[in-house]
Amino acid sequence: MDQTVFISSNNTATFRCPQCGKAKTSDVSRYAVTDQKITVNCTCTCGHQFRCRLEKRKQYRKGADLPGKFTLLGQDGPADTGLVKVVDISTTGLKLKMTVPRAFPVGAKLLVEFRLDDRKRTPMEKRVIVRNVSGPFVGAAFHPNELDDPALGFYLMP
Repeated sequence: MDQTVFISSNNTATFRCPQCGKAKTSDVSRYAVTDQKITVNCTCTCGHQFRCRLEKRKQYRKGADLPGKFTLLGQDGPADTGLVKVVDISTTGLKLKMTVPRAFPVGAKLLVEFRLDDRKRTPMEKRVIVRNVSGPFVGAAFHPNELDDPALGFYLMP
């Protein structure tokens, strides 16, 4: 299975051998400018070969399968509601899969309600801003007024 390695702000990545644990930091600036998914083959000094997928995101994103609901917030109150599935989540936003595709405009504000799949089944109610829409998928960033959520931070710990 491929490892995920994050590209730092100075265009370096640290590769860690799953066999012996040795780490090496390399310049990956040539990969940082492309929009394609990049997978590199690595060979450790111990001789072990492994593959790493380079990730350009600034925040760790955790895959999820969390049912929930959304409310489109209009100027005069709720404009639309429906069911969603949270398919991934980070400290800065989430990716939703609509049960019925919607053509939300970029910048639309939603209220998303779901429960984490942790032991407490922690309820989440987050205001988000739509950043992109692709078919049934909606990428959204948490509203700037949303406070850091300790339960979400703990949930996202690898």
